[in-house]
Amino acid sequence: MNEQAIEQHLKKAVEAIGGLCWKFTSPGTAGVPDRICIHRGRVIFVELKVPGRLPRPIQRRRIQQLKEHGVDAVIVDSINGTREVADALRAA
Repeated sequence: MNEQAIEQHLKKAVEAIGGLCWKFTSPGTAGVPDRICIHRGRVIFVELKVPGRLPRPIQRRRIQQLKEHGVDAVIVDSINGTREVADALRAA
């Protein structure tokens, strides 16, 4: 399974519960997560990876920075992981 397929599944899963799943870019800031998912005031930043591939050090640092500011940020490398994000948003 490639990253694009996981990303498409994440987008569909979040939109199916009425949420937003936007591609996230931040010009000038390397390593930010790929997607920002929002539902009923809950926000989760998502870094997508091919199964078994680890995030780069700068990506791990950005995720840690978000967590230090009280924001949920996760790494997803499977279809099951996309469901977990949608479930977490739905629980908000």
